[in-house]
Amino acid sequence: MTAPQGSAQQDTATARGDTPGVDTASIGQKASRGLRWGLLGSTATRMGSFAMTLVLTRLLSPADFGAYAIALAATAFVMHVNDVGIIAATVQWRGELSEMAKTGATLAVIFSTFIYAVIFVLAGPFATLSGAPDAANVVRILTLIVVIDGITAVRAGKLMRTFRQDLIIKANALGFLVLASATITLAVAGAGAYSFAIGQVLASTLTGVLVFVWAKVPVEVGIDREIFKRLMRFGIPLAASLGVESILLNADYVIVGNLMGATLLGFYLLAFNVSSWVPGVVGTAVRYVSVAGFSRLSEESSALSEGVRRSIPMLVTGLVPIATLFAVLSPELVQFLFGAKWAPAAGVLRFLMILMVVRMLTSFTVDILIGAGVTRWTLILNLFWAVALVPALLVGTHLGGIRGAAIAHVVVGLLVALPIAALALQRTGVRIAPIAPELIRPLLGGVVGGALAYLVARISGPVPVVQLIAAGSVGTVAYLVIAIGRRQLRDWSALVRRRSPAPATNAIPAPAAGTD
Repeated sequence: MTAPQGSAQQDTATARGDTPGVDTASIGQKASRGLRWGLLGSTATRMGSFAMTLVLTRLLSPADFGAYAIALAATAFVMHVNDVGIIAATVQWRGELSEMAKTGATLAVIFSTFIYAVIFVLAGPFATLSGAPDAANVVRILTLIVVIDGITAVRAGKLMRTFRQDLIIKANALGFLVLASATITLAVAGAGAYSFAIGQVLASTLTGVLVFVWAKVPVEVGIDREIFKRLMRFGIPLAASLGVESILLNADYVIVGNLMGATLLGFYLLAFNVSSWVPGVVGTAVRYVSVAGFSRLSEESSALSEGVRRSIPMLVTGLVPIATLFAVLSPELVQFLFGAKWAPAAGVLRFLMILMVVRMLTSFTVDILIGAGVTRWTLILNLFWAVALVPALLVGTHLGGIRGAAIAHVVVGLLVALPIAALALQRTGVRIAPIAPELIRPLLGGVVGGALAYLVARISGPVPVVQLIAAGSVGTVAYLVIAIGRRQLRDWSALVRRRSPAPATNAIPAPAAGTD
């Protein structure tokens, strides 16, 4: 099947004079470099965030976490739609960045400011609907970061486009130092949920200033009508899709808060945060480079299909053992890390780890679709997912509380989201059939490794740290023996030695060739 090119890709392709063919080796090498920076930065930040969470769970109550979850849900939604896809459009732009920088930057600021004004007004009703009326001002403070995001949109896009992930990582790392110090200080002072919000705004401000300066994009204001039309053709479907995606990831906060109250929502948030550690590290690193590289690979349908075929099995191979062991050992993990008072989060975490794998695969699919310029399929995927998820969450929460909400998430993800994601890739020219056989070994390894870990945890005594070490070691060894084949070992070895790119990095982007 020939890959149908999206309208946005057709519109922008005329601005470029690229020679035929795609140098996938060069793309993979550039992406590999950017991915290494992304993994380094996101791992360091996530470890710092984990340490900060350990401190905050001892300073704050589950109700404080619940209020923050409500503010986080509102912020996630507006962060997905506030720039109308300008960051992705900057990365994907086929031509001189100077053509669109002025219009893109102006539009991002206008839309972000407008979105913040709307959420400022609606914060009260939203907090009340979510079961925590006192969280309204927390929402208003935390959502200030969308204005910062709008101001830096084109600058951040340029750094991703040119694979300056090192600068993005440095800016985020310095911002995190501000976040941790401010949040913990405020928590000690008794600021409750405001600790999260104020700390995040201060951190985002510093990060935004650094990105703005380091990107070296001239400050210009104005809108070119033709550029505006092209940006909107690309950005509106994407913004709508990401807006729906944010509903997918945050509707549970609103529903659980409304039906179960802020305290149980706090347990749910903690479990969701733990399940997000891997997406926070791997997913963030991949997204730094993915859209740009898939944009290049999509210039030849065979290159895109081959890159996806080789990368998805590697992604699944890395995710399955983490999801399995976290799920099986969730009671011991929660008790060891956070203490007995957070025990109700363990039953939720078990199911959210399955959801983590679904989220990673669908996010990867969305990056491929954005890179190929077919943003309408991202909207179709997320829209059908959301339509199925919201009633499922209502039913699941009514029947099973916070555990029922997690189960509902998993069922809809497996039965609705993944099949539509596979269909979207196929319609974009990616051959799906060759991928399935390569998933058998990691899935079988996950089942066997998880079963052995469960048995070892039951017989290794009542001390959580002993159970985690013993069961985790046995489960990991069993998984590696079953799941890792010779080709995967060669791929990882090549990646470590920085030879020609491993399969996963061929599908994880390189910049749209430009002269910027």
